[in-house]
Amino acid sequence: MSESRVIFTHDDDFVIFHQGGGMFMHAGIIYCAQNRHSIGEILRSLIVIWEVLEPEEMRYQLEFI
Repeated sequence: MSESRVIFTHDDDFVIFHQGGGMFMHAGIIYCAQNRHSIGEILRSLIVIWEVLEPEEMRYQLEFI
């Protein structure tokens, strides 16, 4: 959070933290279930998110790939 970095993860725990009602402050979380997409698909999705959303729009948000 101190560096305003969005977290990209396969870990379900981050989704649970986010759904905990604001107990976990973050600059944004991007979640992708493990083995669901190829690395190329993940990278394309991350690039689209980076191009479309401003950092302030990602804050405290959870995006799914």
